[in-house]
Amino acid sequence: MNTINGLYARGQSVWCDNLSRNMIDSGELARLIDQGVVGITSNPTIFMKAITGGDDYDDLLHAVSDEIPDVVTTYERLVLPDIADAADLLRPVYERTDGIDGYVSLEVNPKLAYDTNATIAEARRLFAELDRPNVFIKVPATQEGIPAIETLIGEGINVNVTLIFSVAMYRQVMRAYIDGLKRYDKAGGNLTRVASVASFFVSRVDTLIDKLLDEKRKSGAKVEGLPGLAAVANAKLAYARFVEVFNRSGDFGPLMAKGARVQRPLWASTSTKNPAYPNTKYVDDLVGPNTVNTMPPETLSAALDHGRTEVTINQDLDGARAALARLAEIGIDLKAVTDQLTIEGIKAFAKSFDELLANLTAKRTRLKTVAR
Repeated sequence: MNTINGLYARGQSVWCDNLSRNMIDSGELARLIDQGVVGITSNPTIFMKAITGGDDYDDLLHAVSDEIPDVVTTYERLVLPDIADAADLLRPVYERTDGIDGYVSLEVNPKLAYDTNATIAEARRLFAELDRPNVFIKVPATQEGIPAIETLIGEGINVNVTLIFSVAMYRQVMRAYIDGLKRYDKAGGNLTRVASVASFFVSRVDTLIDKLLDEKRKSGAKVEGLPGLAAVANAKLAYARFVEVFNRSGDFGPLMAKGARVQRPLWASTSTKNPAYPNTKYVDDLVGPNTVNTMPPETLSAALDHGRTEVTINQDLDGARAALARLAEIGIDLKAVTDQLTIEGIKAFAKSFDELLANLTAKRTRLKTVAR
C-alpha cells in the first residue's frame, strides 16, 4: 500500500494539482490514477505554464488560429479538451466512488472574481459545454462569489470554491452551499448528483505570517515556536467548523437524509515554500476523514516517498487556538493576513491569465509567420 492508498484508507482523497495535454497524451495521468490519485485541479497559472512553456499545444493552436480571432475563445479551445479528456479518464473513479471523487476542476476567468452575474454566466456556460457530471467549476471565495456559489449549486452545477484563507469566509462558503442545496431540492433536483469542495489554501498563510514574525522578532518581540504554526492551526480550526456544520443533527441534517453530500474541505497550496520545513508538512499535518489534499507533482512525489498517513487534522485543537492567540498578542492580525492573501491570490491568477493571453497572441503570430 502506497501513501496515497494509506491516506484514502483514512478518508482523505489525493488529487493532483496539475494538468496539461502532455500529461494526458503521455499516459502520466493514467499512471497517477493507477497509483491512487482520484482527482485533478487546475488554475490559470498551471495552464499558463503548460500552454506557453513548450510546443505541446502548437498544432492545435495553429489549427484554430485562422478560424478564431478572439484570443479568449482560442484559449478555451486549447484548454477545454484537456478538461474533457481528463474527466473521461477519471470517469471510472467517479462511477466507482458513486460521485465522491473522479473530478476535474476548471476555473472561471479570474478577472470576474468581483462580478457575481458574470461569474454565474461563465460557470453555467463552461459546465454546459463540458457536459460531464465529474467536472467542478472553480469560483473564488470573494464576497461577490458567495451568491454565485449559492446560485450555481441551486442549479445543480458542481462548484470548487477556491482561494479560501479564513475560517470566517469558510463559514460563508458552507452557508452558500447549504442554501444552494435547499434551492436545488425545492426545484426538484437530485441532491445525490451535485457536489462541492471548499479549497482552503494553506502554505501561503505560513509564508506571509513567517515574514511578519521575522519583522516582529527584529523589533524585539518573542516569536520562538511560532514560525510554521499558523497555516496548519488555521486549517485545523476550519476542519473543526466543518465537523460542526456537516452532520445529521444540524441544518444540514434534512438534506443529508435526502442524499446530499458534505462539502469536503480541500487542502490547496500544499507545496512547502520554506526549505526549512519538511516537504510533506502540508500533507502529514492535514490528514483526516472527508478531506481532499490536492498536491502539485513535487509534493505528490515526496508524499509517495516518505509521507505519513496518521490522522492529524483533529489533533491538539487547543494548541492550534493557542498558536493563533499568541499571534494576536504580538500584533499579527490574522484577518488582515487572510484578506491580503485573498486579494493577492486573485491578482496572481488574473496576472497569469493575462500573461497566457499575451503569450498566446504572440505565439499565434509566430506560427502564422512560419506557415507563410
